[in-house]
Amino acid sequence: MEHIKSPVHTGGGTPQGWVEVARYDQLGEDETLAIELDGCEVCVYNVAGEIFATDNRCTHGDADLSDGLILDGCIIECPLHEGTFNIRTGEPVGLPCTEALRCHEVRVDANSIFLRARPSAKELA
Repeated sequence: MEHIKSPVHTGGGTPQGWVEVARYDQLGEDETLAIELDGCEVCVYNVAGEIFATDNRCTHGDADLSDGLILDGCIIECPLHEGTFNIRTGEPVGLPCTEALRCHEVRVDANSIFLRARPSAKELA
């Protein structure tokens, strides 16, 4: 699997808050892409042609999930302690990870990947 590091992408969003972060053809199947969205490091995944996005930092250790491996379809393995998360939901599925990742809304339009960050629990409080 190839890990792609993308330059910071911010601004240029649509009125609905969507921000174009990459081209679809830039992200091959079972590849990850690290981007920045509104000051947050995000990992974009291509899983069997479907695009997903979560926060890039593992909730257990200080590691970038974009450097991890996509396993069994929709599971990302952290490169530091090999804990795992469900890419679709952000839920931890393998120890030592116990805290879920924040997921981001994704939209693919033609050849463009757009993201819109979900507010954190702190932002909603």
